[in-house]
Amino acid sequence: MLTVNFYDSVEDSLLKFSVMVSRHNGKWVLCRHKNRNTYEWPGGHREPDEAILDCAKRELWEETGAVKYNLSPICVYSVVDEQAETFGMLYFAEIFEFGPLPQLEIEEIEFFDEPPQEPDTWTYSAIQPKLAAKIKEVLNI
Repeated sequence: MLTVNFYDSVEDSLLKFSVMVSRHNGKWVLCRHKNRNTYEWPGGHREPDEAILDCAKRELWEETGAVKYNLSPICVYSVVDEQAETFGMLYFAEIFEFGPLPQLEIEEIEFFDEPPQEPDTWTYSAIQPKLAAKIKEVLNI
């Protein structure tokens, strides 16, 4: 069983991921990976020696094609399983303009009036709805 926790901050070296809960023109922006039929927020692993903000910008572009956006740090989140606690940085992205979707691992992006409620819609159903709820709580949206 996974647990998701939220923190104001942690030591930078512990941050392994960035996730950007994203919106465009009032709609939630979700990605569908080429190898899956489920949706996820843009995000991914931090590269060696990469600043966590640079990771967020890179992943947002790679997974949505976003070229103009505001990116706001929200908090640190962690995922705890039987073996470990891993940490990531949660951002909110307000996307204003998209370029072409890079031909990498994302098949398509889709726009939603509300984040999906059905667990089988999500790639990481124990994690990603909680990240959306945190964004909605913090930003009052």
